[in-house]
Amino acid sequence: MTTGSELKNQFLIAMPSLDDEHFEQTVTFLCEHSEQGALGLVINRPSDLSVASMLSHMNVPCERDLDQDPVFWGGPVQPERGFVLHSVGTTWESTVQVSESLAITSSRDILEAIGLGSGPEEYLITLGYAGWDAGQLEEELLHNAWLNTPVDRQILFSTAPPERWEASLKLLGVDLTVLSGDAGHA
Repeated sequence: MTTGSELKNQFLIAMPSLDDEHFEQTVTFLCEHSEQGALGLVINRPSDLSVASMLSHMNVPCERDLDQDPVFWGGPVQPERGFVLHSVGTTWESTVQVSESLAITSSRDILEAIGLGSGPEEYLITLGYAGWDAGQLEEELLHNAWLNTPVDRQILFSTAPPERWEASLKLLGVDLTVLSGDAGHA
């Protein structure tokens, strides 16, 4: 069984057998994993809200065309709370570094920088997050609800959102045509 922070900075890829409307065919970036639980951001469910609209609603100046950049549904927990998953560089008021190259920020100053064009080179904005209590994620992994793989920045920042689930499975060499939703243990 996985313990500690072994899954931090990994993709959790929903198996076809995962019968949960929130997480069906999702890819979740796991930001934190410890004995106390886990926290992740769904990275392949764009909402109808654009970054430009969100910034306007928050009265944050926007001098760039961000109408085509979606804000993602990050998960069902605290959907009013925003997170910016981004490349490492500047440290903002509320930044937590997840890996050597990725960080998460939840303060307004990064949004202001994004609106002005001085934010991180690569970023993805989510509202809400996915959370697991102590031992819950390990139990779900044991029951084949998820596959996990190291993060791929190309998928995270460059692959079209509807293609991220299949692209993440391909990292593992998984062929969707032979992937079974049934669990099996030797």
